[in-house]
Amino acid sequence: MPSLRQIRRRIRSIENTAKVTKAMEMIAASKMRRAQASVLAARPYSEKIQDVIAHLAAQPSEDSAVTQPLLESRPVSRIAVVHITPDRGLCGGLHSNLNRRGSQFILEHGGSSNNGNAPTSVSVISVGRKGRDFMVRYGQDVKAVFINLGDRPELADTTAISRMIVNEYSEGTVDEVYMAYAEFVTITVQRPVIKRLLPITPAELSAEERVGYIYEPNSQVVLGDLLPRFVEMQVYHALLELIASEQSARMVAMRSATDSANEMVSDLTLVANKVRQESITNEVLDILGGVAALE
Repeated sequence: MPSLRQIRRRIRSIENTAKVTKAMEMIAASKMRRAQASVLAARPYSEKIQDVIAHLAAQPSEDSAVTQPLLESRPVSRIAVVHITPDRGLCGGLHSNLNRRGSQFILEHGGSSNNGNAPTSVSVISVGRKGRDFMVRYGQDVKAVFINLGDRPELADTTAISRMIVNEYSEGTVDEVYMAYAEFVTITVQRPVIKRLLPITPAELSAEERVGYIYEPNSQVVLGDLLPRFVEMQVYHALLELIASEQSARMVAMRSATDSANEMVSDLTLVANKVRQESITNEVLDILGGVAALE
């Protein structure tokens, strides 16, 4: 059994750890509230622009010669996955769940053939250190890496990602683009999701909904301007969802770590008291034995 001094030293070490985890929990809680407000404010715009694009793409075209590259559906032989993960750890199993979901998607689609000619190849655009490390470790085709976007990113910080996605799809380098990220549900629930970003699927409109709206200068120009903005907003919104999920998971993980440390301190305090009582009992017995020997 360890000595009383060793037990007390371990108690002090665990108490210091509990102070650190408590401070990290409070920091994550403050960041989580800000990130939660940002993602909830961005959701209506993200959903509305998606509906507008889908309905606009389904409207009758005024000029059949004009095509939109981001709406083209073609046989799938090359897929790109935008894998969005945290830069740091200490957030429970969030990044592990994201990496597991992303790798599962790659395994399901990487060897299948959708056009009957050649197997599908999957490339990765990694956003975040944890996803980058995982994909590189397991030999995936990582086309680009974006890290250090921070806890409060702006739309301009994700422009390079969305521009790369648009260029890759418009040039025919990839046939489909998916995003893998964590959807913020509640403080304790963060759901890993895979969402198709490109090509955009037009909405199915009834005859009454296919009204002849007048667009200036025309509907194809409006649609062509909105499509890149749509990609930018979807990438930015996915990053906001990831940040809110990360801070929530970190707050819960640090709270659990603090509670576990406090329980360990309580258990070690009981052990220290028992060791101290045993040492006092032994000293008393030694004294009594010495007195009996003198008598």
